[in-house]
This record gives sequence, structure tokens and C-alpha cells, in this order.
Amino acid sequence: MKAAVLNQIPGDLVIEDISIDKPEANEVLVQVVNAGLCHSDLHFMDASWPGAVPSVMGHESAGIVQAVGKDVSYVKPGDHVITCLSVFCGNCNLCLTGRPNLCRNNGAVSRPKGATPRLSKPDGTPVDQFARLGGFAEEMLIHQNAVVKIRSDMPLDRAALIGCGVTTGVGAVFKTARIEPGSTVAVFGAGGIGLSAVQGARIAGAGRIISVDVTDDKLETARAVGATDTVNGAETDAVMTIHEMTGGGVDYAFECIGLKATCEQAWSASKVGGTTVIVGMMPLGEKIEIPGHEVFMMEKRLQGSMMGSNSFRVDMPRYVDMYLDGRLMLDEMISSHIKLDQINEGYEQMRQRVGARTVVDFG
Repeated sequence: MKAAVLNQIPGDLVIEDISIDKPEANEVLVQVVNAGLCHSDLHFMDASWPGAVPSVMGHESAGIVQAVGKDVSYVKPGDHVITCLSVFCGNCNLCLTGRPNLCRNNGAVSRPKGATPRLSKPDGTPVDQFARLGGFAEEMLIHQNAVVKIRSDMPLDRAALIGCGVTTGVGAVFKTARIEPGSTVAVFGAGGIGLSAVQGARIAGAGRIISVDVTDDKLETARAVGATDTVNGAETDAVMTIHEMTGGGVDYAFECIGLKATCEQAWSASKVGGTTVIVGMMPLGEKIEIPGHEVFMMEKRLQGSMMGSNSFRVDMPRYVDMYLDGRLMLDEMISSHIKLDQINEGYEQMRQRVGARTVVDFG
């Protein structure tokens, strides 16, 4: 099968023919129909985070089950599925206390050491699966706890976005922050995750939703999906502007980029008693600085959100329903469709801040 492989860090992706094994116990073989380009992969390609190589990249995918291994009862061939990097074991303390998105029991959902690799090069070299998925490939061989079954009338290019960006952004609002109706909200970043957070705030009944970015076309998209106000941070002091607009700051600020500067801006944009949620993936080792007195004197809160605090087998079908009934707007988030051999061009556009979400079409 054809796959986009990262062979060195930093480096571009190389389209290669690699071999994929047959499903073993608890494994599912998925024909990938669509995959979204997410900035998280770029962190590894650009060496902001270390990773294994060679590796098939990609983690925001949707497709159709082709075959299942022993002990798989959740899905069957022909089922439409979304994959998710929040692969859960179902048995650890985090899973059993309702936080499966934080599961770290990777061994339980991977093949044992010494076993035949799921993916390999023609010379037998094992190929890693990024995020235990490897979604930039014609097929994925993954643990059954990495997939969620969805209704067959959901377009799979839209469904792919739910695999990461939508679940991360909407979930940060719904499940991490649990905002109250009427709240004031600022969202820093108007990429796929930021636009999803804007929509989560709209659906949850926020009173005012301020989208902050440095690109006018992204801010226009943010307005189209629910932002009541926009601020171009390249043209004005975003924090000062937000304080002027709201009379002292917002109830909730969401940082959806992963930069030290915007994390600190989001904190400063929140009001006394406000909450700042860090959603963006920051470079490994990066630190943020906040005034210590504001934590206790103002009772401000700093909160992290990993993949929208999801329980994805429950959450993603709900997001599918929200799209199909018109509440969740996904069409507006797709900037372009590309083929697999155009994937490096797609990531270069991401580096240049062009568009919101690019989707790879297979077949």
C-alpha cells in the first residue's frame, strides 16, 4: 500500500509502498477514505518534538472497516469508522475513573515486542505508526480501541475532521471548561482547533465569542461559524482590545495554537475569576510565565485540555449528529482537498498559515 513516511527528523514525508500485516487479536484493518492534515504532525516533522522513524504519519482519519481479528466484536467489515489517537486500554486507573483520553498503557494496545510488525518496508524494516495510528496511508491496522463506529450517512471527509481537530476544540469547551450559557469567551487561533472551539462556545450558548488570529481570511471563517467578534492580533494589542470590548476580560480564554506568547496573552485576556484553557500543542520543553499573584489574588485558573478531555466513543457520534442536524459546521472548515502525493505541499501551506483544514482524498 502507499503511505506517507517520515524517515528523518526534521524532514518531509516520502510516499512509499510498504507492507501491512493481517489483523491479529483485537485489531481492525481500515480502508482509509479521508485524512485531515493536523499541526501536531508538523511538530514532529519540524523537530519540535522527538519521534520514532521511519513512521507513517497522520492521525485524523476516517474510513471503512475491511477485516477484523480475533476477539473484535465492536465493529465488523463494512462499518464506517473514525480513528482517534486517544487509544484506551480500558483497564488502567485513568480509564476506570473516566479519563480514557489520558491513558498511557500503550503496551496493552500494541503488538508485543518480537511480534511481526504491523507495518514494514520491503526489506523488512519495521515502520512505526504515528500516534499508534498512521493515518496517511491507504490502510490502517490498529487496535479496536482506536476506532469509533459512526452512522453511514456521514460524509467521511467531514468525519475525518472529528478524529482530532473538532473533538479537541469542541471538547475543550464542552468537557474541559464546561462553560456556562451567557459566558464571554476568547479563542486564540482560528485554525481547525480554534474554529471548533468557537463552534463549541456557540453551541454551548456563550454570550460573546471573540476569535483572535493574525490572518483576516481565517477570522472571516471564524465569524461564519459563530464568532461574534474578531481581533487581528497583528494589527492591534489583542489583550487590551479584549479588555476594552468586555469591560475587564473574558470568563474563558482558549489557546488553540501552542505558542508561549499566545498562552500568556490568553491568560491576560481572562478576567478576575476567569479560566484559561491551554489546548494547543506546545513545543516540548517550552515554558509559559504568568504573574503568580493573579493565581491567588484573582482566583484565576490555568487548565490543560488533552484532546478535548474526550471519551471519543461517546463524543464523536454526538458530533456527527450535530453536523447532520446543522449545529456543527464542518463544510466551512475544509479549505482544500488534496491527493496523498501533494501532502508536503499541504503542510507547507499550513506553515504559511493558509487555510483552516486540508483533507487528503484516497482513491
